[in-house]
Amino acid sequence: MGESEQPPVCATCGTTAPDVAQAAITWTRGIENGRDTWTCDRCSREHLRSIEGKLDSTWW
Repeated sequence: MGESEQPPVCATCGTTAPDVAQAAITWTRGIENGRDTWTCDRCSREHLRSIEGKLDSTWW
C-alpha cells in the first residue's frame, strides 16, 4: 500500500479509515466478486464468525 492511496472505506458501515497505515493494521481486507473490500475494526469484530466462515457480506 502506498502512502498516496486514499484511506479505505468500510463496506459494511461506510466509515473511512483515519489513514491507510492504520487500516492495514486494524481493518480486515477481503476480495468479493474480484474487487477489494475493507471492513473496519468494529464491524470486523461484530461479524468475525461470518468472515471466518467465508460467508458473503450480503449474508451478514
